[in-house]
Amino acid sequence: MATTVRVWDLPTRIFHWALAACVLGSLGTAWAPGDLVEVHAKLGYVALALLVFRLLWGIVGGRWSRFASFLYSPASTVAYLRQRGHPDHLVGHNPLGALSVFGMLAVLFAQVGTGLVSDNEEAFTGPLNRFVSNATGLGATWYHQAIGQWLIVGLVVLHVGAILFYLLKKRENLVRPMVRGDKEAAPGTASSADGASQRMLALVLFAACAVAVWWVVR
Repeated sequence: MATTVRVWDLPTRIFHWALAACVLGSLGTAWAPGDLVEVHAKLGYVALALLVFRLLWGIVGGRWSRFASFLYSPASTVAYLRQRGHPDHLVGHNPLGALSVFGMLAVLFAQVGTGLVSDNEEAFTGPLNRFVSNATGLGATWYHQAIGQWLIVGLVVLHVGAILFYLLKKRENLVRPMVRGDKEAAPGTASSADGASQRMLALVLFAACAVAVWWVVR
């Protein structure tokens, strides 16, 4: 008989939805008419703080939020694709979901990084642009506008498509656990720590990340 376990701790859930809001807001301000470059930049700074926090939380966060819980070997991924997966694949991120997470983190880090050193020679110059050559700044701007944003769009579409696939084909709702935190799992499945001390640690870590990003931007 299945039991209910805490899979996604509150800091992970807040991170997930806050980052989603930043990504959608950044795309919207990039495409919307009018001069929204400052709003776009601020959303990027918030996204950077969230991303750095997620790296730290991937080490000290709840059981299923730690990278160690979904850092799968190629053999494990192949086994999952052949429907011979490990029981842990059914709790947190499965191997395909893990690839999506790491891919999204890498692409978003590249996007905010190029934004920090970019120079579109019109309305915006990144706060770290003065530390790179003109060619590097222009190259970063080109990647940011011509490549990076479309990689993000592709990953977002893939992410939403995967959610719909699991919901319609496998009858598995991946959104509900990311809202409520809990999920049905096999008896004996470990739960993620999500108490007051864990949440306070997350708050302190995010505050430190926000201050660090503010210092870099300044």
